[in-house]
Amino acid sequence: MKKALLVVSFGTSYHDTCEKNIVACERALSESCPDRELFRAFTSGMIIRKLKQRDGIEIDTPLQALKKLAAQGYQDVAIQSLHIINGDEYEKIVREVQSLRPLFTRLTLGVPLLSSHDDYAQLMRALQQQMPTLGATEKVVFMGHGASHHAFAAYACLDHMMMAQGFPARVGAVESYPEVDILIESLGKEGVTAVHLMPLMLVAGDHAINDMASDDEDSWKTLFNAAGIPATPWLSGLGENPAVRAMFVAHLQQALDMAMEEAA
Repeated sequence: MKKALLVVSFGTSYHDTCEKNIVACERALSESCPDRELFRAFTSGMIIRKLKQRDGIEIDTPLQALKKLAAQGYQDVAIQSLHIINGDEYEKIVREVQSLRPLFTRLTLGVPLLSSHDDYAQLMRALQQQMPTLGATEKVVFMGHGASHHAFAAYACLDHMMMAQGFPARVGAVESYPEVDILIESLGKEGVTAVHLMPLMLVAGDHAINDMASDDEDSWKTLFNAAGIPATPWLSGLGENPAVRAMFVAHLQQALDMAMEEAA
């Protein structure tokens, strides 16, 4: 039976960032199941259109990729999401997988990064590996994307766990809660004298470059600096972290193991 591995991410239009993060994750996942041929899909229509118009590069949506795989005779397809939370983008993949299930003998789907309680604890250990050496009154602030979907609560949960465990970092979100203003006020009261800003995103793309690290008046760097807390931005996506890549690999293997058990 022809076997495929389809790795699905939101996507990015930055080639170097794609290489360092998405390709690095795809490589790790592919190495974990060498009997499968590797394929890619993006969920962001905006990025897919931009890559096609600007660079002539064609990337499939998950639906397009799965239809092509079925047409090419792949009957056992493992899909791994590189999304951080179980939000709109991931639910879209789930719906598309369900709609095309009849075309395949076996279709398995690995969950996003933060999908169980254990994932949160594991992610904190992974993040520790990429954090700089901190002074006694310094902290790292991670920038999550945020979402209108109820899964946005994942960011607040991770932030709460960090505070409860005395972990030297906090989490905010660009498009939902916790907002950066809340973090600035909270860290100021705590006596934090400097912060390091890092993306809690697979890639260091537009949000990291513009909303986090730029000199724009509403960027996180500018807002922290204006509040008297010097901010140092770091432009590296989570995909560059080997421990994060290992979490995605574990999620894929869990999905495959579960499929094997069900088949038995």
